[in-house]
Amino acid sequence: MTNNFSEMIDRRHTNSVKWDVKDNELPMWVADMDFRTAPGIIQAFQDKAQTGIFGYEEVPDAYFEAVQHWYATEHQWAPNTDWMRFVTGVVPAISSAVRRVSNVGDNVLVQAPVYNIFYNSIVNNGRHVLSSDLVDHAGQYSIDWDDLNSKMADPLTTMMILCNPHNPVGKVWTADELAQIGALAAEHHVTVLADEIHGDITDEGHPYTPFASVNDVNAQNSITCVSTSKTFNVAALHAATIIVPNQALRDVVDRGINTDELAEPNAFAIPGVIAAYTTGAAWVHGMNAQITANKQLLTKFIGKHLPELQVIEGHATYLVWIDCHQVTTDTTALCDFIRAKTGLFISAGAVYGGNGHDFVRINVACPAERLKDGLHRLETGVHDFEKLN
Repeated sequence: MTNNFSEMIDRRHTNSVKWDVKDNELPMWVADMDFRTAPGIIQAFQDKAQTGIFGYEEVPDAYFEAVQHWYATEHQWAPNTDWMRFVTGVVPAISSAVRRVSNVGDNVLVQAPVYNIFYNSIVNNGRHVLSSDLVDHAGQYSIDWDDLNSKMADPLTTMMILCNPHNPVGKVWTADELAQIGALAAEHHVTVLADEIHGDITDEGHPYTPFASVNDVNAQNSITCVSTSKTFNVAALHAATIIVPNQALRDVVDRGINTDELAEPNAFAIPGVIAAYTTGAAWVHGMNAQITANKQLLTKFIGKHLPELQVIEGHATYLVWIDCHQVTTDTTALCDFIRAKTGLFISAGAVYGGNGHDFVRINVACPAERLKDGLHRLETGVHDFEKLN
């Protein structure tokens, strides 16, 4: 088994959510890569399958030691294994934490445009979404610190969900920015839940900083969620880790994930995660190089063939945020048209809130050959849309 990021794998008719499309369609929407996962993970699955027994399992110390090893070697942070808890997914963990850490009717703060499922975790649990929208300065997003301070100071704001790095804009928060967020949160008694599921996927020279690693203030007032799912394209493994340094807060979170039945692994979760975090570094570095090259290819293509669009320069995730306001402020209509006309399936930005209605999100985690196909479809779709509007 080798790391081949050019392999064109046919995923149709495999129960793939992403590839449940018509035969002529090309899906570049949901956060799911078209790369075969790391060889060490595949070998671990095969070894487990050979045992032929798949009974109830506990989470061994080796699992948490593997998480610690990964964050120490890849991100210069070695969280104590006692701070960690296994969960079956980041989103279920977020919803559980919302239920435990905040109260019905409270505000949960986000920074729109942001991952749309955050809104579900908040609203479905009887809390209110309060957004301190990121400010778009000619394609560079930043925090409105006065607005963030004001909204944290609201007595009903008890929790913040921080996307670190930020999806969909690809923003890699600096240690100084994270420290400032943490200081405001501590001052206003707002617990920070940091979703760091995209943390491993960054361009060279733009490393992500774990929120809790910045200082003790951040560490003692935070819940961090991490997973192999996006990094290694193993979302269906249903395995993630919560890291909570503060014991009192950890006890609250721990009670929630057990009450909500989120703490029991499937048979392949433990060997898969251990293999990922102990043997997968070279694969991730190669994957990141391919993602960076793909983002550069997309940016160059759009600059030449679709100059009316603006690619937002993001150094994290394999999701590219593209400003289409010179074409339309209704990118839902644009995406529907492009799909009907060309078969290219991309995400309209309105669901992410903020100024997302001007944007589309494109997943570039695929072989360059497939990306080029998608870009040509995008060019045709946008130009045909412009002719009709």
